[in-house]
Amino acid sequence: MNGKEFRVMVVDLASGKGRLEVLPGRDLVIGGSGLAALLYRQYGKPDLSWDDPQQPLIFAIGPLTGLFPLMSKTVCSFKSNYHGEYTESHAGGRSALALAFAGFDALVLVGRAPRLSSLLVASRSLELREVSFLKGLDCDAAGKLLRTTYPGGSGHRSILRIGPAGELGSAMACITVDTYRHFGRMGGGAAMGAKNLKAIVIHGDSALDLPEGKAYARLYQELYGKVTSTEMMRKYHNLGTAANLQALNDISSLPWNNLQRTSDAAIATISGERFADAALLRNGACGGCPVGCIHIGFFREKMADNRYHFHQVAYDYEPIFAVGTMLGVTDVFDVLRIIEAVEKVGLDVMSAGVALAWATEASERGLISDRETLTPLRFGDAAAYRQAAWQLGSGASPFYRLLGQGTLRAAAQYGGADFACVLGQEMAGYATGELFFAAQTLGFRHSHLDTGAYGYDQKNSQRDVDRAVDFLIDDEPGRALLTSMVACLFARAVYDNETLARCLEAVGHGELAATLPETAERIRRLRWLVRASTGFAPQNFSIPKRFFTVSTWKGAVDAGYLDAIKEEYGRRIVALIAAGANEWR
Repeated sequence: MNGKEFRVMVVDLASGKGRLEVLPGRDLVIGGSGLAALLYRQYGKPDLSWDDPQQPLIFAIGPLTGLFPLMSKTVCSFKSNYHGEYTESHAGGRSALALAFAGFDALVLVGRAPRLSSLLVASRSLELREVSFLKGLDCDAAGKLLRTTYPGGSGHRSILRIGPAGELGSAMACITVDTYRHFGRMGGGAAMGAKNLKAIVIHGDSALDLPEGKAYARLYQELYGKVTSTEMMRKYHNLGTAANLQALNDISSLPWNNLQRTSDAAIATISGERFADAALLRNGACGGCPVGCIHIGFFREKMADNRYHFHQVAYDYEPIFAVGTMLGVTDVFDVLRIIEAVEKVGLDVMSAGVALAWATEASERGLISDRETLTPLRFGDAAAYRQAAWQLGSGASPFYRLLGQGTLRAAAQYGGADFACVLGQEMAGYATGELFFAAQTLGFRHSHLDTGAYGYDQKNSQRDVDRAVDFLIDDEPGRALLTSMVACLFARAVYDNETLARCLEAVGHGELAATLPETAERIRRLRWLVRASTGFAPQNFSIPKRFFTVSTWKGAVDAGYLDAIKEEYGRRIVALIAAGANEWR
């Protein structure tokens, strides 16, 4: 295997056949995000609908996957039915290691299976199997049957599947990865469902050769020590990101009740400490990660025979915000129940929670009624939200089918766009101020992790547009570099450019290590260029009025400052696209 080439498995689902392609470009795009964009340029159909069988569904990993700690993510890219443009979603679990042990840098799926199917991909085998009996099953039930259907290789086997939401084509549908991780945002589950795929099983049945010599071993031990024996990653193992709940509430930046307020005394009953004390069962980890940031909580239900059934549900900050504070639900076990209900039907928890928060306020204002929601929605009514989660994921009414395409689409019909909490997609849980609102609105994948804007807002009170946008522009290449490796972004303090260069040199990519800043910028421009080819323009995205009414520790949002940031950030992105067009002729 040439270090400058990628091994890509391309599967035509219409025929059930695959082919291995060896493609150049490692020195240009590294892998992960960069490779996914490069593959969309080759296989994508920018002018065709998101659900056209010719559109590819791409999974890509990086050159350090499985070789260093926290190099454990997979990038999934596709044309999204949420906004009709190219996008990415990232997930952990075992998918990255499974691809690496199968011998592939990427998996590209084209075509559409004749019937609902599951796909098995391994180093020396490929099988497309009809699974009509899984139709309509939730992600939990489907996972149990798939583990029985594909019993081998549990250590290096990853099972990706969709629920009813993905089969339905919901723009909020996710892809569940090994139970506790998800390709969550922008409708990856719908892209998979459009290919008539219920599941993908990746079996890492080959070997991953480690570099010879002492240099690699010493560097691995050094990094392992940093992530396990220092403070750099300890917060992610201990309380995890749930610690953000109290911190953000303290600075009036935590969304409550559809962002009608940003702080509430009820935080004491739903903080990260409360979850850990009352509901934490154990920690889990993605493949190749020693940190264990997956916090798995529990709740129990009494059965008809008076015995108790214990449910295990992963939690972190974003799901707690989305179906907890955003919905006014303040009991930790109720939050876990709603998370489970949402994930069973295969919905992204953030998107579903924010959408249901809008529906609740729309109900209060009389814009919709129980006829649309089927179940009366009231802030704090956890039982109602559990029912509504299933109704949203299964498209139980015309209203829920429309809401599943995005909150703003429902608001366009029923009214209430002013209080829709949408920043490109349903917001992440950081009501920190102007820079974050603009950054998530125009960010590459509308993710809070596209930039460090939420951190900037918490540290800076001055309203300097150029300085703020400079921060966004300067911050992005480093993140694109990490998502091309593909590293967990929790480890961005560990893997600075110098450390990444040392890692690449240790595994035989010395030439690439010498050009990281230039390569990061090239990848950033390529990603934006590919997205622009599918229709992106800054003016396509607006910021609803609700965000202009927010108050944080800095005081009320400055409308003029927010508008100016969005305008300038959009102008800079357009310039990046133009530069990319010149570079990637």
